[in-house]
Amino acid sequence: MTASPTGATRVAAVIGNPVRHSLSPTLHNAAFAAAGLDWVYVAFEPAPGSGAEAVAAMRAMDLGGLSVTMPFKDQVAAAVDRCSPAATAVGAVNCVGWDGAALVGENTDGEGFVRSLATDQGVSVAGARCVVVGAGGAARSVVVALAGAGAAGVKVLNRNRDRAAEAAALAGHVASVGEPPDVVGADLVVNATPLGMRPGDPLPIDPELLGPTHVVVDLVYHPPQTPLLAAARQAGAVAVNGLGMLVHQAGLAFTFWTGVEAPLDAMRAAVTHRRA
Repeated sequence: MTASPTGATRVAAVIGNPVRHSLSPTLHNAAFAAAGLDWVYVAFEPAPGSGAEAVAAMRAMDLGGLSVTMPFKDQVAAAVDRCSPAATAVGAVNCVGWDGAALVGENTDGEGFVRSLATDQGVSVAGARCVVVGAGGAARSVVVALAGAGAAGVKVLNRNRDRAAEAAALAGHVASVGEPPDVVGADLVVNATPLGMRPGDPLPIDPELLGPTHVVVDLVYHPPQTPLLAAARQAGAVAVNGLGMLVHQAGLAFTFWTGVEAPLDAMRAAVTHRRA
């Protein structure tokens, strides 16, 4: 990004509600600066239910890119001109970009999740027994990505068993609806719900089920240590927050929009410095 926006500056944005806590502007503005691109990235907080209007605004204002977070992922998927295979598979969009005059919905969450584990933690999901808590857009992305990366099995836990079954069905025979005791025998446990984002949230799983053999990932990255991660560390498990997934999925979105390889080191350094 140049020192200050110009008439030629491309604008990208994130939409969510709430979104003011988002680290995405820090990530992407650092990436634009590191890559020498005349782009700027901002945050918008549309009213719930207005995902389609946000897509129309992107079209009308010719925004260069759009990141999408809760609760708009499903709404945006239905409003773009077409979705990528990854976004179609999970029925949710986490970023929107241009292909000529068409707005294309993409989902980089799942690939970003798997890349973050492999690159940042040295954890391969191939052959792993996995439990995913949640059945929303992020959970579906993770379930599909785990199956695609060779997980031995994926159990989906959700209060609504029908929604859990829908999420599991996206991964075929690899995934099925699970029960809390499945956590005990898992190698990888993923919280893909927003529980832990707000003070007083209940734990998404019983911490008594966790032990030293687990890798526990909480996709929540604000706060950096959720009650679940604190409990996981207390139990001797490897505890990982959602920052790595955030960086890697953002890097994939950055390349989708710009055609330029994402400067991941600069992105990671920017959010680490902000949280220090």
